[in-house]
Amino acid sequence: MLRLLLSLMSLLLTASAADLQWSPLPALPDERGFAGAFAGVVDGTLMVAGGTHFIDKMPWEGGTKCWYDTIFGLSKTDGAWRVVGKLPKPNGYGVSITTPAGWMILGGGDATEHFREVFWVLKAAQLPPLPKPCAFMCGCESDGVIYLCGGIEAPTATTAMSTFWSLDLKQPGAAWQERPPCPGKPRILACMAAVDGVVHLFSGAALHAGKDGKPEREWLNDAWAYESASGWKKLPNMPRVAVAAPNPAPVIDSKIYILGGDDGANVNFEPKEKHPGFPRSILVFDVKSQTWSHSGEMPFSLVTTNTVSWQDHIVIPGGEARPGVRSPNVWRGTIK
Repeated sequence: MLRLLLSLMSLLLTASAADLQWSPLPALPDERGFAGAFAGVVDGTLMVAGGTHFIDKMPWEGGTKCWYDTIFGLSKTDGAWRVVGKLPKPNGYGVSITTPAGWMILGGGDATEHFREVFWVLKAAQLPPLPKPCAFMCGCESDGVIYLCGGIEAPTATTAMSTFWSLDLKQPGAAWQERPPCPGKPRILACMAAVDGVVHLFSGAALHAGKDGKPEREWLNDAWAYESASGWKKLPNMPRVAVAAPNPAPVIDSKIYILGGDDGANVNFEPKEKHPGFPRSILVFDVKSQTWSHSGEMPFSLVTTNTVSWQDHIVIPGGEARPGVRSPNVWRGTIK
């Protein structure tokens, strides 16, 4: 019986899916790279803004995390990044989404506080602020509606929020709406995607206070789907945990691609400077068959970053390559 179950699991995880071919784009013009940055597209130009890195020592050595407000732009795949502007203030670990109306940044924060601001980048227009300050949440867009889920209200929080908010960009003067919370545990650093009007939520980490009073993570591999008419539905669990996978998850032919993410297997790895990085495997959820499969591996491991659709490619611009270490590398994926 055990052998049969293992064979079925192997079959599930090797089901066919569209493989992605990865190639590098010009690296960001800071050799240290950024984690928690925002990325989007404005008038055909790929842009990356904000984020953090450590400038003196690693975090376990007492290093200082520095927050940035610079906006970089890349207009051609063989071009060079240039500075095209600044955010209203240094910011990181919020959500950024590109819509037909422009590129928007939602929430985020710095070392002392989290933000409510929502705004179009490089446009003199504000959007309704979030109901509460929020960072480390996930988000996506579906049929002109923005959805945000989870996160934490302040940098010192030891529990995640169960919030699920929506903003209908099609309605002038619309305000944020409180949607029914996901029945799963409140979480940070989850991943979202929308397919045919259905919003999907994957993985993330629940939080609780440890013995020292600092937040500790509970690694989650559950998956959920939400429809306005029927509410939340539990989906088959993921083959592995994928915390802080690039968000929003890209969708190809009704299949949702979870690109890497941290599975927590090496959370206590020592020595920290030798950490092997995060999983590189690509998990695929087929919305039609409601099954999981995998689609090869990526040549990199990057978390706390974005996915952006640019010139018919899936772009991942930098991120955290291993704990404390950022990457300036920018990758594009195309369907084989």
